[in-house]
Amino acid sequence: MTYADRKAVDEAISKAVKFEGDKAVIRDAVALNGELLDHLYETAVFSNNTEVKAYARFKIKQLARAAGIKLASIHDLYCAIGKGKTPSLTVPAMNLRGLSYDSARAFFRAAKRLDVGAFLFEIAKSEMQYTSQNPHEYVCSMLAAAIREGYTGPVFIQGDHFQASAKNYFADKNKEINTLKKLIKESLAAGFYNIDIDSSTLVVLERTTIREQQKDNAEVCAELTNFIRENEPMGITVSIGGEIGEVGGHNSTVEEFEAFMEEYTPLVKKGEAIKKISVQTGTSHGGVVLPDGSMAKVKLDFAVLENISKVAREKYGMGGTVQHGASTLPDEMFHKFKEHGAVEVHLATGFQNLIFDHPMLSYDFKQKVYNHLAQNFAKERKEGESDEQFFYKVRKKGWGDPLKYDWWMTPAEIKQEIFRDLEDKFAFLIEQLGVQDSKKTVEAIVKAPEIEPSLDNETAALTGGIKLEVDTNPRAD
Repeated sequence: MTYADRKAVDEAISKAVKFEGDKAVIRDAVALNGELLDHLYETAVFSNNTEVKAYARFKIKQLARAAGIKLASIHDLYCAIGKGKTPSLTVPAMNLRGLSYDSARAFFRAAKRLDVGAFLFEIAKSEMQYTSQNPHEYVCSMLAAAIREGYTGPVFIQGDHFQASAKNYFADKNKEINTLKKLIKESLAAGFYNIDIDSSTLVVLERTTIREQQKDNAEVCAELTNFIRENEPMGITVSIGGEIGEVGGHNSTVEEFEAFMEEYTPLVKKGEAIKKISVQTGTSHGGVVLPDGSMAKVKLDFAVLENISKVAREKYGMGGTVQHGASTLPDEMFHKFKEHGAVEVHLATGFQNLIFDHPMLSYDFKQKVYNHLAQNFAKERKEGESDEQFFYKVRKKGWGDPLKYDWWMTPAEIKQEIFRDLEDKFAFLIEQLGVQDSKKTVEAIVKAPEIEPSLDNETAALTGGIKLEVDTNPRAD
């Protein structure tokens, strides 16, 4: 159910919350953590009235603040790890492509049970386009889920793969960089206080020396680092990451990392530099599906993570390396990331697979999604590709419009079964990565100043926000 107008929103909220000026005070947590949030979230995402939609998003941010939930940067935690002031952690960074509110609720249930404070919700530039989730909406979804499940404390939301297109960059450098700057500015306004710059697409391996190969990557990463520092909110040091090797390409080396840093570091003029570095270890985004639908085995080189993390911490005071494309790896591999010094692991396709392949998901609905994909993405089918390979590759594009509302209307009894299993999956990953019982550590280290919500900000995002072009070579885990 969506609320018809602002008055209806206020009347619904008044049952659980009173306002003293612009400050919300919760007087009935049971009422707030119930269907009220479901209806408010539905209004914030699916209302056809732009004014009401913006108002619902604004109210969700006010309610989050009242509930003790703060959007935060994980920068200080990574600094503490890099300087040896706190034991190393491997933070799960989760791309929630569809049914994001329900998925985040499942995570928060697991997080409360296991006392987790170290985590990131993220969404890539490409995912924003094909899942129909812009930065403001994504933040709204995560905060609404936290309120609904009674979670308190810092919530970390990250822009994943804010990626430069090599084709566009080498054709018109300024235009491509300005496109990324516009995305960054809107993401910061929404509450993305963690951003991964992905200019590794600009590495030119045909050049003679490693430093020359990494030159454009380093220059763009430094320029965007400076831009973020110029635009980050007062009191927030945004967590920034860089990337040196394209996931799915050749494995990264210490020499490549040092060459990148030698080019990058002198160009950073505006405060703190990156505190993590994404590397290639042998994985690929989403895994590789074989013609029969089974997954190809992965040869992952954990020494890459360990060796580069060691140099990153000892020489540059960074948190360490970041592993992409991990969610489809065998379960027995996950405990090794912490053992080998990865500070962050990106997870996406495994969650998508659990929902798409869940026995409770209606066969007819799944076929409806696949028919949509077959009709609208047939050009992406490669010669010789089996149905299993094609649909596995493109089904991530079945989350967004025009099917997004149909997903949301999945019957409650089906959602209950699916998201109970997803909660168990989150709990497994939390324990394997070693972030259980991390809440006190995070809250002791991370500074999360209160940022005043802005209705004008939410309205502007709906009426004049970024328009993402279709990415023909998207990257997300």
